[in-house]
Amino acid sequence: MVISTFSFTLLNAVVKYLAHFPTFEIVFFRSLGSFVLGTTIILGKGIDILGNRKSLMLLRSVLGLTAMSLFFMSLKYLSVGTAVSLRYLSPIFAAIFAVLLLGEKLRLLQWPLFFIAFSGVIVLKGIDGNIDNTGLFLILAASVFSGLVYVAIRRIGQSDLPVVIVNYFMFVGTVIGGVLSVFDWRRPIGNDWLLLLSLGVFGFFGQIFMTRAFQIAKTNMVAPLKYIEVIFTISVGVLWFGEIYTIWSLLGILMIVGTLVANVFVSR
Repeated sequence: MVISTFSFTLLNAVVKYLAHFPTFEIVFFRSLGSFVLGTTIILGKGIDILGNRKSLMLLRSVLGLTAMSLFFMSLKYLSVGTAVSLRYLSPIFAAIFAVLLLGEKLRLLQWPLFFIAFSGVIVLKGIDGNIDNTGLFLILAASVFSGLVYVAIRRIGQSDLPVVIVNYFMFVGTVIGGVLSVFDWRRPIGNDWLLLLSLGVFGFFGQIFMTRAFQIAKTNMVAPLKYIEVIFTISVGVLWFGEIYTIWSLLGILMIVGTLVANVFVSR
C-alpha cells in the first residue's frame, strides 16, 4: 500500500506539473499507458478481456472518467495536497449512496464522523482564504462521482477480475480522452513526452499494488495506509511546487483524513 500511495503521489505531482496541458490530453495519456500495460497482462494470462458484467463495467468507466477529469481540472486551481485531501471525501459519498441505492446500513457513530469530515471542508474554505471556489466545486464533484464508482464496483462484485474492471476504465478513458483532446491538442515537446507517458505507468502500478495489498491483508489494517498519500502529496507540494499550507488548511485536512481513518475502523 505504501508503494501504491507513492505511485499515486508521483502521478498527482506530474499532473500538477503538466497543468498547462488541456485536461483531456492528460486524461488520454494517463489512460493509454495503463490500458496498454493492462491489456498486455490480460492477454498474457489468457483472461477474458471482455469480462462478464459489461454494462456495469462501462458505467463504472464513465463515472470513473468523469471523476478523474474533474480531479485533473481541480489541480489547475488548488494546491495538490488540498485537492487530494478533498478527493478523499469520496468514501463518505460512497457510504451515503450505498444506503440510498443498495440498502446498506451505517453504524450510528459513522454519522458524526462524516459531519466532522465535512466540517473540515468548511474550515478549509471558510477560514483559509487560499481555497479557490472553482477548484473547490470541481474537487467536490469529483468526490461525488468517485463515490458512485465505489457503488458500481460493489455491484460488479466478484464476477470480474480487478484488472479487467480497471482495463475497461482505461479503454474508455483512452477513447473519450483521445477524441476530446483532438479539439484542444497541445503538442508535447522534449521531456513532456516522458512525463505524459509516465502517467499511465504510475497509475497502473498504483492500482496493482493497492489491489495486492487488499488481497493479502485485512481491509481495516490496509485501508488507513491509503491516506499516507496525503502526507506524501503535501510534502511534494511544498518541496517541488513551493506550496504554502496555513495552520487552518492543515487543520481542515487533518479533520478530513483523521475522521476517514477512524471511519475505516468503525465501519468494520
